[in-house]
Amino acid sequence: MSQQTATATTTETSARRGGTVWALVITSVAGFMAALDNLVVTTALPSIRKDLGGALGDLEWTVSAYTLTFAVLLMFGAALGDRFGRRRMFLAGLTVFTGASAAAAMATGIDTLIAARAVQGVGAAIMMPLTLTLLTAAVPAAKRGMAYGIWGAVNGLAVASGPLIGGSLTEHVSWHWIFWLNVPLGIALLPLARLRLAESHGTGAPLDIPGTLLASGGLFGIVYGLVRGPADGWTAPLVLTGLFAGTVLLVAFVGYSTRAKNPMLPMRLFRSRAFFGINAASLLMFLGMFGSIFLLSQFMQGVLGYSPTEAGLRMLPWTGMPMLVAPIAGILSDRIGGRPVVATGLFFQAAGLAWMASVVAPGVSYAAQLPGLIISGIGMALYFAPAANLVMSSVLPKEQGIASGANNALREVGGALGIAIMSSIFSSQGGYESARRFVDGLQPALVTGSAVVALAAVAALVIPRRRPATVTATPAESQADTASALEPVAG
Repeated sequence: MSQQTATATTTETSARRGGTVWALVITSVAGFMAALDNLVVTTALPSIRKDLGGALGDLEWTVSAYTLTFAVLLMFGAALGDRFGRRRMFLAGLTVFTGASAAAAMATGIDTLIAARAVQGVGAAIMMPLTLTLLTAAVPAAKRGMAYGIWGAVNGLAVASGPLIGGSLTEHVSWHWIFWLNVPLGIALLPLARLRLAESHGTGAPLDIPGTLLASGGLFGIVYGLVRGPADGWTAPLVLTGLFAGTVLLVAFVGYSTRAKNPMLPMRLFRSRAFFGINAASLLMFLGMFGSIFLLSQFMQGVLGYSPTEAGLRMLPWTGMPMLVAPIAGILSDRIGGRPVVATGLFFQAAGLAWMASVVAPGVSYAAQLPGLIISGIGMALYFAPAANLVMSSVLPKEQGIASGANNALREVGGALGIAIMSSIFSSQGGYESARRFVDGLQPALVTGSAVVALAAVAALVIPRRRPATVTATPAESQADTASALEPVAG
């Protein structure tokens, strides 16, 4: 090899590495922003009510408006990226999210804040599934485990630290800064994404309008029912209507998608054990984790007397662990496959929740809680990175956008379901009247969360140990994707 050729090769390699690093930074920060806003408002609700007024139901909608639009439009956002360009739609989603964050920060009334939160969810739904697709395109196959590890660590930290960040900003600055925080990040990411991310497309098929309407309507009905159930009662007419109509629409969506020529979510993907297993595990994992964090953060503040900041700091062994362990988990998934790492992580998470259920008491010491927090943190970290790897490697490259959207939608529904179910268990067994009553409700809820996450670990074991990146496809699809389909991936 001549010196000139060697220099050119070195330059090309450095450029590729630089592109990978930039893609990882851009997609991780964007994913952090979208994931953070799931729970960041919860600890700021008293301050928001003091400033803007509104009934309890209005305050709950500052959380629910974001969750609803985010969950409902995730698959549609991924489909838009596949059709019109993933970088282009990522930039559009980031712009909408950043602008809506500024509008939320400047809201002068509760209705304005709720509307801004709903628009935030629209932007996040377009942006979030495309972060994983763009990252996959930018990272060589052999390095994706580590990249997914970092991406998963940042996203896991965002989900788990939302109450801490929201509480700290509210306590020490102002609740407005929960939303202002997104604005400089979004403004900084926009030119970087335009310059550093490569454009890519999916199948190029026309948008599936009937499928979009059925899926969006079904998810809206179910998520609405789950969000409103604990507050309005599970027998309230709107709650029952939402759950029933949502279920009917989703059943119709499945039936339609099995026959449609270009469905938004091909049902044949679920014939893949890898795709089915990791999506079932993701839904159950978020069900157990979201519900537990929601109640435990209240336990630390309402029962143990910590401020929002103090409670968040004491939860760092759980919420901060992904930053340390997830990159290692990603490397492990490259070497031994994602299945054993994900299953081990979920069993750890289940064990940590079981520990917490066994020790929570009105006067429990932090030392008694610490082992459960550490075990839960390790478990969550071991799950996040390999889960992303498994989702993206379980489908053909052109289907990775919709696979990411479907997985994110199921995770959001799982989170809403977890908060609804565990809040209902808490309310039926205990309450807020006293520390003892709170613990009486918290313990069975944590036991339920532990059991659900253990079930997620069993679902992860359905995933094949290692498999080729192929799924049942039409002859035309198989011919078009032969090179990609024959590439072995970790499973």
